[in-house]
Amino acid sequence: GQCCAKCLNKMSKNRLDQLKIMLEEEPNDPFLIYAIGTELLSSDASQARVYFEKLLTEYPDYAGTYYHVAQLYADLGEREKCIASYEKGLQVLLAQKNTKLYNELQRAYRNFLDEEED
Repeated sequence: GQCCAKCLNKMSKNRLDQLKIMLEEEPNDPFLIYAIGTELLSSDASQARVYFEKLLTEYPDYAGTYYHVAQLYADLGEREKCIASYEKGLQVLLAQKNTKLYNELQRAYRNFLDEEED
């Protein structure tokens, strides 16, 4: 059936609430912090930033963070932080020998730099 925006909002809020409850039970699970951050991206960038920056500080090896946090900084117009996030992410992925994510992040970084030149 057709779902209105209010319903969708509620669904995503329920998911967010569930993730936050899970995080209270497992405060040292970087995946939960990451999941909450990505969940907040579309609705509350400043809150998403809090979760991503916690990951950057406490779990710098959590590879999934870098793509999203770089995009977030780009959207917020924080160019230096965006570039630093891409470069740090590439270092982490290289150290982890995670070729697939490394290539994806490198592509995103290149696109960011290309868009800047336009």
